[in-house]
Amino acid sequence: MKANTSSEAVLRLDTSRQTGSSRRRFWQTRRFKNNVPLWVMFVPVIAFYMIFKYTPMLGLVIAFKDYTFYEGVWGSRWVGMDNFTNLFTQAQSVQIIRNTLVLSILSVLVSFPFPIALAIMLNEVRNKWFKKSVQTLVYLPYFFSWVIVGGLVVTIFAQTGVANAVVEKLTGQAFPFLFKEWSWVSIFLGSGIWKDAGFNAIIYLAALTSIDPSLYEAASMDGAGKWKQIRHITLPGISPTIVIMLILAMGRVMEVGFDHVYVLQNSIVSGISEVISTYIYAIGLQGGQFSLTAALGMFDSLVALTLVLISNAIARRFNKGLW
Repeated sequence: MKANTSSEAVLRLDTSRQTGSSRRRFWQTRRFKNNVPLWVMFVPVIAFYMIFKYTPMLGLVIAFKDYTFYEGVWGSRWVGMDNFTNLFTQAQSVQIIRNTLVLSILSVLVSFPFPIALAIMLNEVRNKWFKKSVQTLVYLPYFFSWVIVGGLVVTIFAQTGVANAVVEKLTGQAFPFLFKEWSWVSIFLGSGIWKDAGFNAIIYLAALTSIDPSLYEAASMDGAGKWKQIRHITLPGISPTIVIMLILAMGRVMEVGFDHVYVLQNSIVSGISEVISTYIYAIGLQGGQFSLTAALGMFDSLVALTLVLISNAIARRFNKGLW
């Protein structure tokens, strides 16, 4: 009798499991069918990344080969880590990596707070006409190419430019702004802020709209001034966005940007202005040393990936991690 009862219980359990499994399959199939249009829309995105982002990565194999046009990617001779050894034993390569790191870290440290401050200031403006005018003016440089922006900067700070006209009146002689390393770095950082700060502020302005206005009203009734409201409501409210933008900025630390450097650099300040992107262009494309520059590009990407992982690990400790 007990054996029959036990068998019936097992049978009911099996039937229940089969019913549950069939129900899950039914809902999974139904969910898939409902989402077919979304999957179809996602196909071009996957194709784009596969064709233009992941497939070209196979070309990195030439970093471990003595690549020649005649033998091709797969026919060229394997040289192991020789290209990396050559890279780190050349004094010029070490200097270029150092320049890239210095300019990139300075760009992040100096440029990163500007869009946040600009967004907060624009958010406090109540005159709509003035706010829209300022927004348009600060967004505008982003839509110019670096050729135009670089041309303007070089024209302003050239020996016969507007800046030197003022300096010459005050001191009696012109100053070589573009031919001194410290002033060149200052101009490089300043031009980057002028071009990108306005557009990057859009992201923070969007984040500011998610803050509940009643928090400001409550803080105002408690006697908190603007500075305290910004410190205790605004900044904590947009802190997740700040962390995400910082992680993305750290991922671009090794990407100073070819256009920005190339249009401003000159041979006199090459000691600080020669970076990985310009070196790859000069040595890789113009000099034909593809394997060496591929090794440099791979090193660049690995450093960027490491910085992103470190940034995210630090952010995760404060419950602000990206993943």
